[in-house]
Amino acid sequence: LHLVESGGGSVQAGGSLILSCTPSGDTSSAYCMAWFRQTPGNEREAAAGIVTSGGARYLHNPGEDRFTISHDNANNVYLGMNNLGVDDNATYYCAAQPGCSALDLGPLIVRQGFTYWGQGTQVTVSP
Repeated sequence: LHLVESGGGSVQAGGSLILSCTPSGDTSSAYCMAWFRQTPGNEREAAAGIVTSGGARYLHNPGEDRFTISHDNANNVYLGMNNLGVDDNATYYCAAQPGCSALDLGPLIVRQGFTYWGQGTQVTVSP
């Protein structure tokens, strides 16, 4: 499975972006898919995850309500980001794991045990 992220770019603080992850290859199976982000010198951290069969979701900061995750029938996955701040500056990566269920999603995200990863898309937020 090959993952391609898009939708990154430069925005001013308070702005919004929607990142897309487009898989190619065997997309007929159910997947756990997730978005992570990383800044230079820091560990990669989870943003959100979703199971493409059933739609179970994981949000790293569920009380924050700025990020949403969704998917379509082609297993494209989207990360909606609102009210962006400079702390959101990062490279955002899409990840996928086949044969994954809702019960697997949280632990998979915590240990970052996804098999497939994209190359990343840069998000730059200016003050």
